[in-house]
Amino acid sequence: MARGRAPGYEEQRELILREAARLFAELGYPGTSMNQVAQACGLSKPALYHYFRDKYDLLVQIAEGHIARLQVLVDEVGAQALAPPERLRELIGRFVREYAQARDAHRVLTEDVKFLRPEDAERILGTERAVVAAFADTIAEQWPQVGQAHLAKPTTMLLFGMINWMFTWFRPDGSLDYDAMAPVVADLFCGGVTAVKPPQGMPAKRRARIRVVPTGASS
Repeated sequence: MARGRAPGYEEQRELILREAARLFAELGYPGTSMNQVAQACGLSKPALYHYFRDKYDLLVQIAEGHIARLQVLVDEVGAQALAPPERLRELIGRFVREYAQARDAHRVLTEDVKFLRPEDAERILGTERAVVAAFADTIAEQWPQVGQAHLAKPTTMLLFGMINWMFTWFRPDGSLDYDAMAPVVADLFCGGVTAVKPPQGMPAKRRARIRVVPTGASS
């Protein structure tokens, strides 16, 4: 009779993936060793291999897990049958909040995908293309002229660039958190700067103190 997994197995596995993603994001996939992952998790190296075959297995699981979660968000929003304007805002909001909790995994997906074997890269990037297509289709529905000019995908990539870049300067421990920033991103993308509304319930003094910290600048 096969022996079942020990209690806490899945929790430990998720911890390993989080720590590996953090190390990959900080040091790069080639610069991270299994010894470093084991130490970060408080495990011996043999114990680490009980959960993952090797470092490459970690890379695949991190990248695939992250893009799978994004696909779930797209599917959940699609199931709501919202009109294009509301659907786009909901997608933007959910992605901003998801990226806030998966910054390391997203960096691994964007920067370390080049280390994936062709069959794994094709599978993972295929899901990524489906996610991008969902945004592009919504943008084309919202602004038909954009779709007719074949600009839906480039516009989508500009949107993703705005969301991705936000995490290089935004400080969630400041006056705004990610929940407050999500509608600001949607306002800016959908209507321009004049459409941006201050987050509800945020005092005027706190609004005035918000500042952007450029990449590489000291805080």
